[in-house]
Amino acid sequence: MIKVEHLTKKYGDLIAIQDLSFEVEKGKIWGLLGPNAAGKTTTMRILTGYLPATEGKASVAGYDVFEAPKEVKKVTGYLPENLPIYPEMTVESYLKFVSEIKQIPQPKRKQSLEKAIEISGLQPVRKRLIRNISRGFKQRVGIAQALIHSPQVLILDEPTIGLDPAQIIEIRKLIKSLKGERTIILSTHILAEVTQTCDGVVIINEGKLMASGSIEELTASFRDKEGVFLKVKKGGLETFYLLKGIKGVENVTQEADGFKIEWSKGNDIRDELIKMIAQKDLGLLEMRPLAMNIEDLYLKAISGGMER
Repeated sequence: MIKVEHLTKKYGDLIAIQDLSFEVEKGKIWGLLGPNAAGKTTTMRILTGYLPATEGKASVAGYDVFEAPKEVKKVTGYLPENLPIYPEMTVESYLKFVSEIKQIPQPKRKQSLEKAIEISGLQPVRKRLIRNISRGFKQRVGIAQALIHSPQVLILDEPTIGLDPAQIIEIRKLIKSLKGERTIILSTHILAEVTQTCDGVVIINEGKLMASGSIEELTASFRDKEGVFLKVKKGGLETFYLLKGIKGVENVTQEADGFKIEWSKGNDIRDELIKMIAQKDLGLLEMRPLAMNIEDLYLKAISGGMER
């Protein structure tokens, strides 16, 4: 649905993005991650036809962003970080205005307006001035204007920025409800948002692609070590040294409720662990694989440890 090939954008001597390539499958939610000035907003603006690229190709829903920008705009909804709203208008009048400038055919405008209000949860404030509604509702207005022409693709730049925790949860639920019918790219600084909302990520730093793929694929591919979290009835120092003494174990960390055991990737020693636990009658309560969390993944990527 979205395909980016060797995309580069230069502002004079400044390179905003460099040789960027990634794909997002139809119906998926993909997170665009990176530190400030990494090139996230530039990438989004290129995909929406707002900015031209210096080199490379990009397509959205089969349309070339540079050769068919009008078609791309028809199938894309865009929510920039700075909301494109007019405070002196009511929610309803603003969305009517948006339906006109997006050239929705006259017979379909009312239906499109009602659908956008319903999906975005704006019914309680539809007659109110935008200046008088909460930040959370303003964000919903921004999402509604991106949705009103029923786009196949949504591009959302920091959709939960400036919201309180309750509002963030509401907007996350709204975004997840749009999955399937639409393909979504969203940028965010909130890493928990990625695990709770997204199917995969594109991580960029200094304009370069550092990682791209589903969170499961990336954590499996780039974890240096494998391991398990182990919980037994008989813990303590003696068990710690028994675990540490198993051939192949590289690291054992004792935690409040168990042990974290690590070994070299590809050298699975779980059978040896089970045998030792049984022989020493330690009483196995729990054993589960260790997984790299999104914070570890992100930090490793932007430090250059995962550049691809």
